[in-house]
Amino acid sequence: MPDNDSLDHGRELPDVAEEAPDHPLPLDKVGVKHILYPITVMDRNEGWQPTVARVNMYVDLPKDFRGTHMSRFISILNRFRGRISYETLREIIEETRRQFAAERAHLELRFPYFIEKAAPVSGETSLMEYRAGFLVEGNGDRFSITDVVNVPVMSLCPCSREISDRGAHNQRSVVRIRVESPKLVWIEELVEIAESSASAPLYALLKREDERALTESSYDNPRFVEDIVRAVAHRLDADERISAYRVECENYESIHNHSAYASLSRP
Repeated sequence: MPDNDSLDHGRELPDVAEEAPDHPLPLDKVGVKHILYPITVMDRNEGWQPTVARVNMYVDLPKDFRGTHMSRFISILNRFRGRISYETLREIIEETRRQFAAERAHLELRFPYFIEKAAPVSGETSLMEYRAGFLVEGNGDRFSITDVVNVPVMSLCPCSREISDRGAHNQRSVVRIRVESPKLVWIEELVEIAESSASAPLYALLKREDERALTESSYDNPRFVEDIVRAVAHRLDADERISAYRVECENYESIHNHSAYASLSRP
């Protein structure tokens, strides 16, 4: 039977994608990128959170096919545009492999995620934005989900504090965490690990009394970029749910025209 997308008012249309290619080489990934799409993801505090994701979808392509049917990716995405959970991510991958008769399928979702936070002294609440995502792969019997989150934090230089009579330089930093786990790891958990490993967390809204508290607490808790990465890794090592991870930290230096950087991966 011809594919539905190859019919034009009852007339079968040629399927050029299934022709033999000029150069019969298998391709690792073919698909669609940069789809902006509304989704709803699991939220530890509220149950579910609506957001907009940038989506990439791929499959492998055997050497005997010239191309693939790109419209099928969008059709699959339309079927699962509701709630995104560990269960539905697996279903999307399995459906993608089935429709394309592919050995491997990949799904990448990156989206803004918001957590309500209370300022440390005033208690004023505001929504703090984090960049999060899921990298999903199905390859034969293997299925993996990698959680991704970028957490902005504050770091204060231990060396600067030690050698200065007054003050110490600090900067905004970003902690990037990727964890692979067969079980649910909440985005909120990874955010808490990153923020507690830095000199101080960031907030969307602060009063003067909050600014003072953060300035003083960061001074009491100096951290090199290396310290932050090691502290995050120590917490991840202790979590039995996590089978692999990568931690990066980048300090956007306030007194240098460059960034400081450190990373650690396991296994």
